[in-house]
Amino acid sequence: MKKYFYVITIQYLGYRFHGWQKQPNLKTLHLMVDRTLNFILEGKTFKSLSSGRTDAMVSAESAAFELFLTDPIKDQEAFLELFNYNLPQDIRALTIREVDKHFNIINHSKIKEYLYLFSIGQKNHPFCAPIMTTILDDLDIEIMKKGAKLFQGKHYFKSYCYKPTDNGIYNREILLCELIENTIYTANYFPEKSFVLRVKGKGFMRNQIRLMMGTLIDLGKGKISIEEIKASLLPNSSIKFEYIAPASGLILNNIEFS
Repeated sequence: MKKYFYVITIQYLGYRFHGWQKQPNLKTLHLMVDRTLNFILEGKTFKSLSSGRTDAMVSAESAAFELFLTDPIKDQEAFLELFNYNLPQDIRALTIREVDKHFNIINHSKIKEYLYLFSIGQKNHPFCAPIMTTILDDLDIEIMKKGAKLFQGKHYFKSYCYKPTDNGIYNREILLCELIENTIYTANYFPEKSFVLRVKGKGFMRNQIRLMMGTLIDLGKGKISIEEIKASLLPNSSIKFEYIAPASGLILNNIEFS
């Protein structure tokens, strides 16, 4: 039987979801997407497969999943409109395109960009909570900027993997890592100043970016030093960092497929 393959990009606010992956008795993004697809496809056979999983409360500016069908979509624009009409208000489909059978959304080469949005020193408006982490302590932002640059390049990242095993692949490359003032997201209830950790790479381990962010927060508080971060990136480092930054500040910003 001939199959048809489509890549759909979506964006979502992850605050009320238990991540992407389906889990028993929990509201997840994959569950809501598949429920909507099942309704608009009127029970026809389909399968959806994501390019990667996001954790509970993590949001996405642009994520992607592959849709497998036994019947073609005759009008992609009308399909996208119908999909959006029936999706929950905190999920929105952006684009749809047909791909061939050789495309594999999991194994296909891609670059992901994540943003981590945070502010310091004051309690924020509650409306900030879904996408911005509030650090009530004062932080040394300048030393955090220097620390962020240390992650860029090829390093040994075992210290930044949640529950690492002895056979994991920890030699990885981060193409870009910078801590900058936030000009990307604005709202009249946002604090006067906020910051973004921007990270770009081909693949990330479980909680890697949140562990990197947690380490930078501890650096900004003076709990650890620049030298400790440098040492943690050396081959076969056994340094462990415990602080995982809250999930709600993390946003999957973009996925580029080669």
